[in-house]
Amino acid sequence: MKRAIARFLRIALAPFSMALASVARGEPVAESIGMDIVRFWPDDSARRDALPSVTLNPPRPSLGPAPESWRLRPRFKAERGGLIVRIETEPGTSLYGTGEVGGPLERTGRRVVTWNTDAFGFDSQTESLYQSHPWVLAVRADGSSFGVLADTPGRVVIDLVDGIEFRALGPAFAVVVIERDSPQDVLRALAELTGRMSLPPRWALGFQQCRYSYAPASEVREIAASFRAREIPCDVLWMDIDYMDQYRSFTFDPKGFADPLGLTTSLREQGFRNVWILDPGIRREPGHFVYDQGTRGDHWVKTSSGEPFVGKVWPGECVFPDFTRAETRAWWSRLTAEFADRAGADGIWNDMNEPAVLERKDKTMPETNRHEADAALGGPGTHARYHNLYGMLMARSTWEGLCASRPERRPFVLSRANHLGGHRYAAAWTGDNRSTPDHLTMAVPMVLNLGLSGQPFAGPDIGGYAEPVTGDAYAAWIGVGALLPFSRAHTEKGNIRKEPWSFGPRIEQIAKRAIEARYRLLPYLYAVFEEASRTGLPVARPAFFTDPRAAWLRAHDHEFLLGDDVLVTTRWDSTARGRTCLADDPGRWRRVKLIAGEPTPLLPDVSIRVGAIVATGPVMQWSDQAPLEEVELLIALDADGIARGTLYEDAGDGFGFERGEYARTRFEARREGALVQVTLESEGSFVVPRGRRYRATLLGERPGTRVEVR
Repeated sequence: MKRAIARFLRIALAPFSMALASVARGEPVAESIGMDIVRFWPDDSARRDALPSVTLNPPRPSLGPAPESWRLRPRFKAERGGLIVRIETEPGTSLYGTGEVGGPLERTGRRVVTWNTDAFGFDSQTESLYQSHPWVLAVRADGSSFGVLADTPGRVVIDLVDGIEFRALGPAFAVVVIERDSPQDVLRALAELTGRMSLPPRWALGFQQCRYSYAPASEVREIAASFRAREIPCDVLWMDIDYMDQYRSFTFDPKGFADPLGLTTSLREQGFRNVWILDPGIRREPGHFVYDQGTRGDHWVKTSSGEPFVGKVWPGECVFPDFTRAETRAWWSRLTAEFADRAGADGIWNDMNEPAVLERKDKTMPETNRHEADAALGGPGTHARYHNLYGMLMARSTWEGLCASRPERRPFVLSRANHLGGHRYAAAWTGDNRSTPDHLTMAVPMVLNLGLSGQPFAGPDIGGYAEPVTGDAYAAWIGVGALLPFSRAHTEKGNIRKEPWSFGPRIEQIAKRAIEARYRLLPYLYAVFEEASRTGLPVARPAFFTDPRAAWLRAHDHEFLLGDDVLVTTRWDSTARGRTCLADDPGRWRRVKLIAGEPTPLLPDVSIRVGAIVATGPVMQWSDQAPLEEVELLIALDADGIARGTLYEDAGDGFGFERGEYARTRFEARREGALVQVTLESEGSFVVPRGRRYRATLLGERPGTRVEVR
């Protein structure tokens, strides 16, 4: 890896070496771009000649010089044709973020390379995965926090072995530093800079089932029938590439999927939504309508000599849309809209969009390829500059296509490749993981670090994409996966079956309980997603958010929070069972049993924060099977006998909530002797089901305590 990086620096950055030489001589420029947010440039010429930012949304003009008292000042140095940026950290500082990475939650002492990579079967030491987030979140010993953003789409080595160091592979760029009193406030500020996640449709929060591939359509119908017959909740079924005609995007297998709209209509009648995969590699085949349209529109990425680049992917020899062009994005959006209408698609899955090229050693297209990029992105340039943006721009085009196809509905896009800021367009999964214990252990910290890098909507392939899995291991996978923001089971072609019923009756019942627990929590979970869409806070949050000053929580990743009020504690292995847990403190957390059943360490414990009220609902077979006519309030009174909570509701789809068509109900419980009274107050114009019942359950209270909801 080190030799490859050095070689890239020598060759790809040679044109920039003279410009970067001035960095060593010039004085850094510091400018305020927000409250306690400062942007640093290597020197004034770097600021003057800077390419547009693709991460900041909207662009942030200078508000004047940085405050003289500002203490976090990066050092810039030109070296070997590249740029090194360094920020010192105080003793006791813990580092997080860096986007999609394997390994533990705390990133101190680790190294990451931001270069979107088809990383099948990655492990904890793999330095570059499918997405790139040149971002570090730092938490000091006193709990105060700062964040550092390298504002470049190029390849960057993030070295956290001794402080924070960015070694940049590209032209000079800015570094943005955010200073706040807490890590939560840093993430709120990051969202102000990069934009916030759109509120997803409520069905996207349900459990989802996928395989490479369910084909033909009759198998999709069988999977749907099995979920409903076994009464295992599920909202979404996914179509992988075998639905296509010879793996060509925007086509359907004329035998196996002759009537896609009939299939999706049937699925929707049973409460299922559907998501279909679209890959960027378009088969080079004159007469194929997508290839012919793309050629007429000059939409393909070019080689350095000006010819369309050709690389092998699933359909064979393929050409690749140049998503850096507005015309190409508009064309892809039209194709997506037409496809969604023909398929009756509720969502779209963008895969292989690093972009992946199968026969090449580096698994992608040459860095010397040319993109005819818009001026807003920086103008024409090499693939070395635009590689990390390829998946993000594809996701944007797909998202815009869904918006055009059904403007009255919220779009849902899942993208394998992305860049910091791409959460505006797509959810994320952690790529082609494996079924091994270390991948199960990594699942939580991977999702947490994505959340700490601005991507709230993420999850792993439940059960592991590659390799077989035992029944008990599958139960542990689905136990934690059912409580992560994006909850989808998935596995590869040729692997064993990994549906919830695939491992016999005992595991089926455990898996069913795990999924039912998610559906009980959906009212609360939807409120947390709505908060994330407003504030930029993660949905799944690290345990150290409960006390950023507590050193023992800094590497704590066998427990995590959903919002602020629900704690998930995993105990599936001896290491986790032997560690200190927040949940074991009854003065701070009260355990709750959401679903009846025999205790098992294969499923996580769920606890409610003392002082909180968590709104839950009944188990449904899909998220909007019936109106929420009864709400159970789980109440954990604090030492003063008080608890508070919020329930957020809207239509579950569409954009009426932006016009005030929502209901935000705030609950307060107070103990008065042997009576606990719960009051509620609502805002918004959304009409909740008439005659709704509120049922209160007190956690940890002495017998004889009564509760009234009024």
